[in-house]
Amino acid sequence: MEQIGFRMQLNDGQLLEYRRRHDEIWPELITLLKGAGISDYSIFVHEETSSLFAVLRRADGHAMDSLPLEPVMQRWWEYMADIMASGETNEPLVEPLERVFHLA
Repeated sequence: MEQIGFRMQLNDGQLLEYRRRHDEIWPELITLLKGAGISDYSIFVHEETSSLFAVLRRADGHAMDSLPLEPVMQRWWEYMADIMASGETNEPLVEPLERVFHLA
């Protein structure tokens, strides 16, 4: 099991909408993420800057690299693109973060 962290960016004033959409996350998206080997996935916010920090665990042999090809993932990205920094295909712009400390 590997743990990774990354940063994303909300558009200003969109935190309540971001929370609402994640409170109502689609069951088929949860199934897809878990099927790709993702578990223990959390997203945190720094409200002053609207920065999001995500951390997740992924299984050895995970299938995260195939997620952009999945219709459910593409629909979710399209759904979220109006409230966060996104790329040309609506994928959230993600900045990988280096772990500098871990206490197990």
